[in-house]
Amino acid sequence: MVSTRRKDSEKGEGGAVEEGGGGQYEASRAQRIKENMERMKTLGIADLSKNLKPLSAPPSLRKIKPQIKPSNDPPRRSSRLKDAPRPVYSEKKSPKKAHTSSKKVEIHIPAGEKPEIYSEEHEKLLGESATAWTLFVDGFDDDGQRIYDSHEGKSCHQCRQKTLGLRTSCSKCSAVSGQFCGDCLHMRYGENVREVNLNPDWVCPVCRGICNCSRCRRDKGWNPTGAIYRKATKLGFKSVAHYLIQTRREGAIESLTDGDEKEGSSDALPLSVIEEHGIAEVMEQDSDLEFEGDEHDEEQDDN
Repeated sequence: MVSTRRKDSEKGEGGAVEEGGGGQYEASRAQRIKENMERMKTLGIADLSKNLKPLSAPPSLRKIKPQIKPSNDPPRRSSRLKDAPRPVYSEKKSPKKAHTSSKKVEIHIPAGEKPEIYSEEHEKLLGESATAWTLFVDGFDDDGQRIYDSHEGKSCHQCRQKTLGLRTSCSKCSAVSGQFCGDCLHMRYGENVREVNLNPDWVCPVCRGICNCSRCRRDKGWNPTGAIYRKATKLGFKSVAHYLIQTRREGAIESLTDGDEKEGSSDALPLSVIEEHGIAEVMEQDSDLEFEGDEHDEEQDDN
């Protein structure tokens, strides 16, 4: 039952509330309070209820942020770091600075089970390109990362990676072994994938017998070359295949390396022999490229 409040105009003289409405409710309420007090006295809990502390109001759920008053004091700064540049917290790698050292470029490939010797016919099978190829663009995103795709991507025979990008097609085998990505074809064989795709008679390095991927080299009894593209180009060679074939010609190695190679050394020609061929001396600068086909090839074979 909802009580109704009387306006001051409805009150009688002396402020008493007229009968009915609010007056009846107040009288009933007072009667209930009286009955409750008598019942508590009968139970002996009237005096106990007086000692109970009132419940405290629940704390406010809203957190009040402390107000920080601005300070007029000068900022505390170490005198040791006063003139030092501010630190830059960035995850991006800064480009490597080229530096020149006194160390000469030397390529060492461990000797395999069989000697690695090429003929004049192998040199005739080396590829050429009329236009330049830009590395790390085709099949890479805007951040310079390779785009791997197990559905739309095609495998590369050299690096064994299933990524997006151009691939070659061999007119002789028409197999997956004839597929090379643009970067591997350029670094390892000195050819341009766009040019070879316009040639319907193009034959892949596997069918030509000059493939230098780790799997093909092991089948021939030779050890993998590793990442030697940058060193080979610094020595004046167009690609890894050009370096291998032109420095390991049949009949020329024994006469040129007489006294230079020690027993148990690697198959690679020493730098002194390369210089005797008229190749300019090159000083070593940075490390090898971050991506090279044979590096990824090694990872796949090890797994």
